[in-house]
Amino acid sequence: MQAAILTGTNKLELKKIDKPKVQPGSILIKILSCGVCGSDIRIFKSGNNRVKYPAIIGHEIAGEIVEIGKGVHAFWQIGDKVAIGADVPCGSCNWCQNGIANCCDKNYAMGYQFSGGYAEYCLLEPMVVKYGPITKISSDLDPDIATMSEPLACSINAFERVYFSLGKSVLIIGSGPIGIMLALLAKTIGASLITIADIDKERLASAGTIAEPDQIINSSNEDLVKSGLKITKNQGFDAIFTACQSPEIQEQAMQLVAKRGFVNLFAGLPKTTRAISISSNNIHYKEAYITGSHGSTPRQHKTAVELIESKRINLAPLITHKFSLKEINKAFETASKKIGLRIIVKP
Repeated sequence: MQAAILTGTNKLELKKIDKPKVQPGSILIKILSCGVCGSDIRIFKSGNNRVKYPAIIGHEIAGEIVEIGKGVHAFWQIGDKVAIGADVPCGSCNWCQNGIANCCDKNYAMGYQFSGGYAEYCLLEPMVVKYGPITKISSDLDPDIATMSEPLACSINAFERVYFSLGKSVLIIGSGPIGIMLALLAKTIGASLITIADIDKERLASAGTIAEPDQIINSSNEDLVKSGLKITKNQGFDAIFTACQSPEIQEQAMQLVAKRGFVNLFAGLPKTTRAISISSNNIHYKEAYITGSHGSTPRQHKTAVELIESKRINLAPLITHKFSLKEINKAFETASKKIGLRIIVKP
């Protein structure tokens, strides 16, 4: 089969390798689509201690089952179309046993310890089959759209971390694909006020068209804190999601959170980033909550697929570019330059 092999930082090569052989308990899928995630770009540029070279990365996967190993439950059949999430529970640690698999001590994931989707075929190993986020999709669901169930599941996890309920106000800082998904999810859940902020004018325009937020803050020429407080009549936002990699934004979010509101640090910061500086009194007197969110669970992945298939969330407008596997480096270059929104690779 053809596969994009990562052999080192900034070294991604198309190679012909042996197609994986099905073992007892495993499933072989033909990759139909694989989305390009920002974390793929970070692995490509800087490496990751969970990725050992040579590696096949890519974790936003949709495919078709073509072979099934001995002992696999009859629920899975050849010809089934599936969407694959990223985080794979180990099944044995305290977190996995309590349904918090995205906090697994082993931190297994597709495209990290397990081979990912930038290849013609992908073997779902026994642990992935037994515990992982594999969700059947209808035969008429576009696999390109199905790949986005993985980041949508991460967005669902973020909303669960802020205990979101009807009628709350939301600020999303970052208008890329994740920011737009968060806004669409906020609308679906029933937010009373949705505001998106960014410094990127083009992405803000796309977010405005696709997510139709109530307010937009162009923080390249507006003061984010002043504008946010004006919009909320100095009350602040009930839920703030930082969907961009910026310590300054995390600091400003603390100033914009409402009393007993939540700040969700959705996007992680690079290891070389400075530590953030905040006034703890800003949290103390507001009785505010600061929380992170990382990845998603198989349950959340299934919910994401259900939201997409029921058409309660339309993610099709997010897809702006498609590339063949031979064009993998062009796909990564496009994503790195933040051209368009969602980039799909079609093996």
